[in-house]
Amino acid sequence: MSLTFIFIGITIALSLYAWNNQTVLNKWIMHPYSVREYKEYYRFLTSGFLHADYGHLFFNMLSLYFFGDIVEYYFSGIFGSSMGILLYATLYILGIIVANIPSYLDHKNDRYYNALGASGGVSAVVFSAILFQPTAQIYVYFFPMPGFIYAVLYSAYSYYMSKRNLDNIGHSAHLWGAGFGVVFTLLLKPSLFSHFINEILNWSL
Repeated sequence: MSLTFIFIGITIALSLYAWNNQTVLNKWIMHPYSVREYKEYYRFLTSGFLHADYGHLFFNMLSLYFFGDIVEYYFSGIFGSSMGILLYATLYILGIIVANIPSYLDHKNDRYYNALGASGGVSAVVFSAILFQPTAQIYVYFFPMPGFIYAVLYSAYSYYMSKRNLDNIGHSAHLWGAGFGVVFTLLLKPSLFSHFINEILNWSL
């Protein structure tokens, strides 16, 4: 069984469990004030396995399903099966943790701010996959586009919405997760940058 399916299974199970146990939800959710006051640093990770509702859970896990196997395949092919799986797990888990940093910094004095979701880890995986397959078709609301164009639009939208602060979605987490995914993957295999550029230059409609 792929690690992607294991992550999806764990996330679904823990999200469902937390929905039926408010104490667990409150204990695991990202609450920057509690992290600062009570040193509950585990929240940087546990919040990534919780979701607000079925829609939030579905779209994050669907994205992980489509892109996770791509990254897992390439990592295992480049670094070997065991090391590839370890690096893929590191990408996903650190993506969740890193993406929670801006929420912590912005809201560590706010008693009432909470955040949850795997968006940081999922974004890290999605952008890692795009480095490997920048011209592969991605369907956004049934509209096809190559991965690198999706990456540009996704980043621009997330940046814009993070500045506007019009909803309760952690758009900055998406950006930090995506950025981490790119940096982590390029550090592992720097030659991917030239591959990425060449694929784009040779792309045609």
